[in-house]
Amino acid sequence: MKKYTFTEKKDTRSGFGAGLAELGDTNENVVALCADLVGSLKMEKFIENHPERFFQIGIAEANMIGIAAGLTIGGKIPFTGTFANFSTARVYDQVRQAIAYSGKNVKICASHAGLTLGEDGATHQTLEDIGLMKMLPGMVVINPCDYNQTKAATIAIAEYVGPVYLRFGRPAVPIFMPEDQEFIIGKAIQLTEGTDITIVATGHLVWEALQASEKLEAMGISAEVINIHTIKPLDDEAILKSVAKTGCIVSAEEHNILGGLGESISRVLVQNNPVPQEFVAVNDSFGESATPAQLMEKYGLTDNDIVTAAKKVISRK
Repeated sequence: MKKYTFTEKKDTRSGFGAGLAELGDTNENVVALCADLVGSLKMEKFIENHPERFFQIGIAEANMIGIAAGLTIGGKIPFTGTFANFSTARVYDQVRQAIAYSGKNVKICASHAGLTLGEDGATHQTLEDIGLMKMLPGMVVINPCDYNQTKAATIAIAEYVGPVYLRFGRPAVPIFMPEDQEFIIGKAIQLTEGTDITIVATGHLVWEALQASEKLEAMGISAEVINIHTIKPLDDEAILKSVAKTGCIVSAEEHNILGGLGESISRVLVQNNPVPQEFVAVNDSFGESATPAQLMEKYGLTDNDIVTAAKKVISRK
């Protein structure tokens, strides 16, 4: 089994900020817009180096989406920045009508996703955003797992022509992906090899899946862990290749069980190779105010929850 370790923790939003700053230096068409959350989105370096290509829209997220759509007509590549809740639910009509419907080349960059923004509470936590965005025709949906992968994803989406939703988080999480690993949209990354069970995870839960795989290994269970950083388009081939070997699967995500990665995987399985599946996700509820660790524990998103789901799904084979 390939081992992944980390030496430090860093927030994925800082990976976005670093990627955006690099794009500012290498791609003159990249522009950035923010809805009064520059510090939270780590956009300071881009602004410092390229102030003429930054637009502070204020607390007017719908206007930001409309302006971004307009900027694409002149050949610019707009990156919008605000919390995930405000990047999706608050502006869904504008995203649908002004960006997705006409395939505008806007990169919707969304921080503080999922439960782990913590103490800001349920009104700022979003557990529906992946579902909302993946349902929009032509919208690419990306949810990287750590600082390095978020930076790489930010740089990669500038080269992709079309609308993209890039989702990342607030808390410091382990950095374990290689700094120089190429980010390929729609191509999953196999992290460990296994024969008894497939674990597919996205975002912050990729690290939890790796920790779960080590616990399962200690129990004599061989787990294959796959990092699904791109939820749409989904890497059907990687999923089907793995379950053909293992015969069962657990999906893990910091999102509502309804509408997220797990349901996308279920579609692939039922159309091609129906095998038992268990879900590690929030069970159709809003979050609440607490620390990220407390919320992960209460809502069943830890490595121990993945282990429990793994043992259950293996028993169903």
